[in-house]
Amino acid sequence: MNDDDVLFVDEDDEPEQGEIGYWKVLIVDDEPEVHAVTRLALNDFTLNGRALTFLSAYDGEEARRMFREHNDIAVVLLDVVMESDDAGLRVADYIRNDLENHFTRIILRTGQPGQAPEKDVIINYDINDYKSKTELTAQKLFTVIIAALRSYRDIIVIEEARAGLEKIIDASADLFSSRSLERLMQGLIQQLASILGGAKNAAYITSAVAVSKPIGTLGDLYIFAGNGEYSGKEGGRLRESLSEFEYDLCQQALQRKEVVFADEHLVAYCKSNVNRGSLLFLTGLPRPVNEMDIQLVQKFSENVQIAFDNLLNSREVSDTQNEIVQRLGQALDGRELDNNHVKRIVAMTETLALKAGMNESALQMLLLAAPLHNIGNSYVPRSILNKSETLSDEEFHQIQMHAEFGYQVFKDSKRPIIKMAAQLARHHHERWDGEGYPDGLKGEKISLESRLMAILDTFDALYNSRVYKPAWPLEKVQETMQEAAGKQFDPQLMQIFIENIDKFVEIQQQYPSQSN
Repeated sequence: MNDDDVLFVDEDDEPEQGEIGYWKVLIVDDEPEVHAVTRLALNDFTLNGRALTFLSAYDGEEARRMFREHNDIAVVLLDVVMESDDAGLRVADYIRNDLENHFTRIILRTGQPGQAPEKDVIINYDINDYKSKTELTAQKLFTVIIAALRSYRDIIVIEEARAGLEKIIDASADLFSSRSLERLMQGLIQQLASILGGAKNAAYITSAVAVSKPIGTLGDLYIFAGNGEYSGKEGGRLRESLSEFEYDLCQQALQRKEVVFADEHLVAYCKSNVNRGSLLFLTGLPRPVNEMDIQLVQKFSENVQIAFDNLLNSREVSDTQNEIVQRLGQALDGRELDNNHVKRIVAMTETLALKAGMNESALQMLLLAAPLHNIGNSYVPRSILNKSETLSDEEFHQIQMHAEFGYQVFKDSKRPIIKMAAQLARHHHERWDGEGYPDGLKGEKISLESRLMAILDTFDALYNSRVYKPAWPLEKVQETMQEAAGKQFDPQLMQIFIENIDKFVEIQQQYPSQSN
């Protein structure tokens, strides 16, 4: 199929099965005959295997509505004089400046050139061509449309590449969190779609990572990241996310360990050193695949998998470190707490910190430091920490000293996370009203991290049983903590906490109290 083949599609027709998409052309003219003649002149038109489909508008307001409803109009053939002498020019200005649409190719057509001189229009309006209706023969209209569509096609490919690169740059700020790993892969598959001329839908498919799936599991394949119709299907099993035909193509690529393609589909195998291999899957290809495309995809898939494997290994190291810190914090706490206490604290910390607007880098440090906030308890006699009777003044003073003990453990480190742990250990019992310990800090002189921890540690203690008390019902916990807002707790943080109390209860239910 070549660029000069032509295929006609009526206004309400969809492309025939087997066509790879279509180009939308909007005709804006107050003369119905112009619409009919334009369709006739462009009979049997295709470009890159895509046919034309037409939209019609008969005045400026209807044209503006069409652009609000359709964000993928490739070309508009726009009459200048309709309900007013400058109606078409107003539409052009609306497209570029109000909608900020710089992709659609605008071709002005006029039967009255004197009403809108070509030189003035070209200078003052962001249009792509200007033609008198009398000079637009069928052949010239064909040529104009070919040039406009090629320009639109190339602009869209560049925009897809820009959007993909933007995702990769965003992800590179923090490559090792699960969220940024997904963003990185979405950016990479978008780049691949751009290489192939702008595929509509793309997915990265792997057995290595899915929701609650450990690295190296040799089970079913899962969608890890997706664009287009696969966006939102992350974590879904491949067999349940694709048609039978598409699933069979994926199996072929996996078994042959190569690139396979059919119609508008392409699947590339990615060799991995840590799992059974992954797949790059694209549909809605705008043109047939050629040998150069296959070579590009093969090279791209090799590099993508190397990057993905490296990131997985880094994340495994990071997850291992996090677990060690959590287990260490639990072991050195000294109190008779359930095995899920630290997990609840970390999960609740992430939720409240995000709701409070904490940035990603600060959040990651806090999540690593949070399990260590009570490490000073290791210096307090267990007989006092786990005493069920009322404490004497001396015993209570010894418990208060755990804040200073924890600070002393970490204070000399130059590492940001350890410095954060020192701060949390010392100040998580400070109060908003300045009546806390050990330093009597007041209000925002207490770090945000310590103010967060004060709320969450108290909630966990009240909502669960301790050696000195049974678990309290939620209503009593909520009432008690609300009364302490502005006294013990930061009132704004407490408001955020109460507004999202259901999320914290969900975390408590996810990690229920367990005996050691």
